Amino acid sequence: MKKIKINRLNDYLKNEYGTRVYKLPLDGGFSCPNRENGKGCLFCSDSGAGEFTFNDFPIKNQIDLQIERLSERKRAEKFIAYFQSFTNTYKPVDELRKIYDEAISNEKVIVLDIATRGDCLDDEKIKLLSKINEKIDVWVEMGLQSTKKSSIDLINRGYSNDLYFDSAKKLMDNGIKVISHVIAGLPYESEDDFLNTVYMTQKHDIWGIKIHSLYIQTDSRLYDYYNENKFNLLTMDEYTNWVVDSFKILNEDTVVHRMTGDADKTKLYLPNWSRDKLKVISEINRKIKEYNEQI
Repeated sequence: MKKIKINRLNDYLKNEYGTRVYKLPLDGGFSCPNRENGKGCLFCSDSGAGEFTFNDFPIKNQIDLQIERLSERKRAEKFIAYFQSFTNTYKPVDELRKIYDEAISNEKVIVLDIATRGDCLDDEKIKLLSKINEKIDVWVEMGLQSTKKSSIDLINRGYSNDLYFDSAKKLMDNGIKVISHVIAGLPYESEDDFLNTVYMTQKHDIWGIKIHSLYIQTDSRLYDYYNENKFNLLTMDEYTNWVVDSFKILNEDTVVHRMTGDADKTKLYLPNWSRDKLKVISEINRKIKEYNEQI
């Protein structure tokens, strides 16, 4: 047994760039093949996780507005251009180049962070990201969510684990950092199922991980599914235990980008405990300390 030591994102950024670095959530006007070809992922909201963007403005204006907001509140000086909503490589390469170039044109932006899907990263797009990575650090976030076949089918992820990790390897072979999103508490999953998903990110040397609690928003298909099926939802105690257990199998250099979900509270249905993000994180930290003191 060894003590839990978390490589938190804030600590990584301070060590790498010498100061706090803040994310600028951006909406590049992207869609998602899963929505166009089917019903979309079961848990996805109408905004495709873009609840905190200024989506009515051009990219440059979104960046200026976000920087102004954060500079006033946090005295922030360095930023991550984070394309958050939907699938942010789901356009032709020429369009992607213009969008990304606009995002990194501000000298205060030091990282380009792109959320996308494993099936929307062909060789031409990876080549583009590799070229940008020569000028500015590029991160690519992909929604793994689970490696359990029945869960993948239920949430309608739309592609295999092999494709996910093949895409991740191609990115990493080009020097691009990959972040895996995983969800704790998916319908009918056990803790072992969740821990196996986390383990697979470590087996494939994924650089970063985002752990999300499952929450139900009223503008998602999950809302209807839950009311028809009433599957078990994790309590806060169960969720925080699962997260702490997952940290026991993380490599010490894996960067932890997120410990819990961040729902739109105006649309959040269940679980109610997920409304208080800081309380959840505090409980995770308390349990980590308690575990380490026992070793």
